[in-house]
Amino acid sequence: MKKIFIINGGQKFAHSGGQFNQTVQDWTVEFLSKDSTYEIKTTHIENEIDLQEEVEKFVWADLIIYHTPVWWFQLPNLFKKYIDDVFTEGHNKGIYKSDGRSRVNPDINYGTGGLLHGRKYMLTTSWNAPATAFTLPGEFFNETSVDDGVMFGFHKMNQFTGMQKVNGFHFHDVEKGATPENIVIFKENYTNHLKEIFKTL
Repeated sequence: MKKIFIINGGQKFAHSGGQFNQTVQDWTVEFLSKDSTYEIKTTHIENEIDLQEEVEKFVWADLIIYHTPVWWFQLPNLFKKYIDDVFTEGHNKGIYKSDGRSRVNPDINYGTGGLLHGRKYMLTTSWNAPATAFTLPGEFFNETSVDDGVMFGFHKMNQFTGMQKVNGFHFHDVEKGATPENIVIFKENYTNHLKEIFKTL
């Protein structure tokens, strides 16, 4: 896993300046840059996008790292558009060939037509919601994790392309809790997560 493609899904919208996800991307690049054997490519979804170049980045990479805030329990609108446009462009160009089914028996094998086998991906998300909103009885997310709940479809999307998930990292209480002291803790915890992940890749 030496070729790493990092996607910054943050954007400026309403009261969001997209700064935290840029910071997380910077932390990721800082960590990876300590090992000269890693090749790194990046994309920020707010920048001008060449669809074919983006498809080539997915095909090139061993590991894709997604950084995204969660807005209204979904991806930001530009990040969703990026995925829609790039993955569609990637039809028969390395991302997917079909939905996997055959006309002979169309009831089976849906979701097996991806072309990105052998590649892995990692998701980081940032939330206003505290971690306890996902874990405590009676709280908003009914004791359902980020990955099994709000981001379930995102993981299925990546599985559709053939990629395999590695454990991600979720930043909670970012809006109200992003004090200078907590930012230091966020970075330390995230860097430790990266160390553990890259031991196994």
